[in-house]
Formats: sequence, structure tokens, C-alpha cells
Amino acid sequence: MNPVDLAQLLVLAALWGGSFLFIRVGVTDFGVAPLMALRVGIGAAFLLLVLFSRRSPREALGTLRERAVPLLVVGILNSAAPFCLFAWAELTLSAGVTSVINATTPLWGAVVAYLWLKDRLSGLRVAGLAVGFAGVLALVGDQIATHAGDGASPMTTALAAGAALGATLLYGIAASYTKRHLTGVDPLTVAAGTMTAATVVLLPFAVASWPVTSPSLHAWGAVLGLGVACTGVAYLLFFRLIASIGPARTITVTFVIPVFGILWGALFLGERVSTGMVGACVAILAGTALATGFVKRLPGMGARRGEAGARH
Repeated sequence: MNPVDLAQLLVLAALWGGSFLFIRVGVTDFGVAPLMALRVGIGAAFLLLVLFSRRSPREALGTLRERAVPLLVVGILNSAAPFCLFAWAELTLSAGVTSVINATTPLWGAVVAYLWLKDRLSGLRVAGLAVGFAGVLALVGDQIATHAGDGASPMTTALAAGAALGATLLYGIAASYTKRHLTGVDPLTVAAGTMTAATVVLLPFAVASWPVTSPSLHAWGAVLGLGVACTGVAYLLFFRLIASIGPARTITVTFVIPVFGILWGALFLGERVSTGMVGACVAILAGTALATGFVKRLPGMGARRGEAGARH
């Protein structure tokens, strides 16, 4: 990976880590559905503009119409529903904590792929799942203790964490569904189509729950940050990296997003970072690295296998 690609990967992680900051800022003023409808709507407009600039309208529209049903399903599973679950969770949880929970997406992806697509899970990957989900339990326990002093009940905190985990589970389901039903469709078309579908789905809920009081300028700034930077620009950067360094290396952004999520929350919102939270984050990321096959063997395993082979 050359320095330019590495820099772009860090920018992508910073943008997606920043989405949790913007959600935290905007959700109180806008509410869940209006904020997320604006996010996907701005993102869809941005991505459609890029799509039509790179492909003929007939070709682009033809693919969107042909794949309308799977694009709608992925739009719900990968954008509309999980975005709303994260926004609802951030009414209680910090931006940093939700960014850490977001790192469990590959864990759910591995479980769903095993159950649905019959992908093989080695012993090391199963161990990774156990370590990762143990980290989640530790994080939830830490947050229950943290928010007890804020007046939030353990049940409220647990439900918020459950909502965020539900969002990452939907991401995992969406990944397997996309592999099954949208293989061969270029990523830009998938992104533009699913964001458009998510906008259509969320629009009625946004209109019905639009805030009576005008949102603040800070909240509107969060909307623009979410829609333009964290959705439109980030997706384009994501596709550029996939084309340049491949999907396997690009997915390593998962390990960096929580770092920026915690950093932005601490810098701009004054969020507390506990040692328990950092420890849980390390466990989740370590489990993710093992469960996804990013780490294929533990230190020393190769040497032991070599010794066993010599004895035989």
C-alpha cells in the first residue's frame, strides 16, 4: 500500500468515525427518522450525480430498474434501518461507544455468511467470534456502570446497546444478501440505488415526525456533514480504494474507525473514555481480526507446526 492509498484509507476512517459524532449532535434536534432521511437523501443525490456523470442515463437507469427489488432490500438492511437504530442508540450512548460497537459488523458478517452461505469457520475464527462478543458484553457492562451516574437506567443503556448491535447485525445480513443477489453490479450503482431506496423508505417517517421546533445551525451542520462527507464523499473514496488496493485491504478501515470515533467524541463533545471502554474496544477489534481471517494464525503457531512436521 503506497502512502497515497494509506492516507486515503485514514481519511475514510476519519469520515466514517465522524459520522457517529454528527449523529450525536444532530439527533436531539431532528429526531431519528428526519436526521437519517436527510442523510441518505443528500447521499443519494450526491451519488446519483456521480453515477450519471460516469454512465449514460439509459444504462444507469436500466440497471437500477432491473435490480430494483434487491436494491430496495439492501437499502433497508444496509442504510435505512441500521442508520435509524444507531441514531436511536446515540440518544443514550456516546459517539465513541457506538463507533466501537460498529466494529462488530464483520463478526455478524461471519456468522451470517456461515449460516446462510455456508462459509467455513475455522477454529481460530470461532475463537475470534467468542473474543469479539465477550468484548461487546464488557463494553455494555462498562456503559451501564458509566450511565448509572447520569441517571440512565441499566435497561435503557442495555436497550441502546442492543439497538446498535441490531444495526451491525443488519449490516452483516445485508453483506450476504448483496453477495447473493447483487454480485456483478458495480459498487457505485449499488450505493446510489440503495441510498435512493433508503430515502424513499424513510421519507414518510421523516415527514410524520418532523420536529416542531426549528433545529439549530449546529444540527444542520451535522446533517451536511453526514450527507456530504460521511456518505457521499466517503462512499466514493471507498470505491476508489477498492479499485486501487482491493476489497481485502480496504476492509481494514474497520479497525481504524473506532479510533476516530472515540477521538472525535472526546475532542469535540468532551466524552469520557474509560479504561474499560478501551479494553473492550481492543477485545472487539482482536476478535474481529481473527473472525474475519485478517489474522490467520497466532504468534508461534507457525513454529510449532514446523516442529511437528519435523518430528513426523
